[in-house]
Amino acid sequence: MALSYVRSTALTGLLSGVFFSSVFALGLGDLTNQDAARGIRGALNQGAASAIAKLGVPGGFLNNPKVKIPLPPALDQVAKGMRLIGRGKDADELVATMNQAAEQAVPEAKVLMVNAVKTMSVEDAKKILTGGDDSVTQFFRAKTAAPLAVKFLPIVKRATDRVGLAQKYDQFAGEGAKLGLVKGDAVNIEQYVTDKTLDGLYLMIGEEEHAIRKNPAAATSAIVSKVFGALR
Repeated sequence: MALSYVRSTALTGLLSGVFFSSVFALGLGDLTNQDAARGIRGALNQGAASAIAKLGVPGGFLNNPKVKIPLPPALDQVAKGMRLIGRGKDADELVATMNQAAEQAVPEAKVLMVNAVKTMSVEDAKKILTGGDDSVTQFFRAKTAAPLAVKFLPIVKRATDRVGLAQKYDQFAGEGAKLGLVKGDAVNIEQYVTDKTLDGLYLMIGEEEHAIRKNPAAATSAIVSKVFGALR
């Protein structure tokens, strides 16, 4: 019976957690496969929840210089020209509106982020455990960037409609065209805001991951503290 148990245990380890042999090499031999997986999932959930909570509120983008969405490069010269003729408020209003749209879109990322964590594979967990300091962030980017880009675009479009971004942009770009600073369709404003929203989301997830790795004891979950503390 003891031999049968040993064989069963060995087979289970081979099928569901072979990569955790690398965990022992990392000095994590005191962790079970289940603990390690739970810790990784906990870190993923914490990173996503923290980023969404910080960004998906009024001022989440606009008041954070790290993620604040600037005017599209094509409008830089327009803004300068508008400021020269005392219309700088128009540029500021456009920037504020873009950031408001991003703030309204971010909470919609929650479901996709949670699903990505739920579907984490053994190989995903291995990459996160043995990866670099941004392996949690890279996991999210690899798993969610493409579907979020598709999901965010109509959400951003609805958000931009609510705050009148398209109209403000068209008016602003039209003024630039009068000044000879914008020719043709300078930018797809909804796509631009979508891309910048995703950049900000992953940046904030990266900051949360860095905080967990730097001070595991401060993590919101005991299992996250245990796993990432063992990595230090």
